[in-house]
Amino acid sequence: MEHFKSSFIITALGLGLALYIGGLSTLYIVALLAILEVSLSFDNAVVNAKVLETMELKWQERFITFGIPIAVFGMRFVFPIIIVSIASGLDVWETFNLALNAPDTYHQTLLSVEKLIFAFGGSFLLMVFISFIFDTDREEKWISTIEDSKLLEKMGRVSSINMMISITIGLILTSITMNYQIAIAYFTGILLYSIISSLDDIFNTNGVQSGIMGFLYLEVLDASFSFDGVIGAFALSSDIFVIMIGLGIGAMFVRSLTIYMLRNKTLAEYRYLEHGAHYAILILAIIMLLKIFFHIDEIIIGTVGIAFIAISAYNSIQANKRAVKTNI
Repeated sequence: MEHFKSSFIITALGLGLALYIGGLSTLYIVALLAILEVSLSFDNAVVNAKVLETMELKWQERFITFGIPIAVFGMRFVFPIIIVSIASGLDVWETFNLALNAPDTYHQTLLSVEKLIFAFGGSFLLMVFISFIFDTDREEKWISTIEDSKLLEKMGRVSSINMMISITIGLILTSITMNYQIAIAYFTGILLYSIISSLDDIFNTNGVQSGIMGFLYLEVLDASFSFDGVIGAFALSSDIFVIMIGLGIGAMFVRSLTIYMLRNKTLAEYRYLEHGAHYAILILAIIMLLKIFFHIDEIIIGTVGIAFIAISAYNSIQANKRAVKTNI
């Protein structure tokens, strides 16, 4: 439980502050927001742990030290303000004032650019999954009908297959929406993923992932996961501080889960957990792109993500048991 001490401390402080701000009703809302954030980002913790395993110890420590405040404050408060500012044409200070003094107006402004946010986040997460599923170096397979299929194997041999698929989807999305802003947001997500991946390949040393590139990748990944939580949070409260407290508590637990899995080699013990997380990421990417056209409740997103993690964990346990019996 040592990895969760800071999360419990932040939770106690956050709930106490919520109680002070608005009584039991605010306390309840903050608790719901924290649960929402954990349910939406549980698979994020799994992928974070996997990426951190490939990084130097000093960069693991830097992510733990600096990544937590960036996740809690930066990605759940500052980053949405910057996104709203860029997409709406307002300056950052004006957007910041809206968030503090006119949260309802800020919410409406956020909603006015949510399609751009979904396009960007959806394309970035789609690239994460496609790069995983076509990874020829990955030996462990979970859903054999997909991962061991001849079609997937042949497609994996095609150079730049991930770019071909993502660009094709982007062109279809552009032709349907006829909206150049959505197209720019979508292809920006792909471009950012490609830049980070390319620079990581350049700075990668003996299989150890570049620290700075890994750090940036994890922060962008975290931002992609946080979009739904930030937008969905306004359904429960229009107070930006209440939202930040609730999502911040959830983000702390996601970080604690990441550290726990990293330090306890959980991904080695649960061989299919990484697979389950990436399939959950695929579903989240599809849902984010579908949300450009119609609303999908955040509860559905969180439930699907947790379901994939739970099933992959169960299958991992069963596979370990079969391996023990075979060795006996």
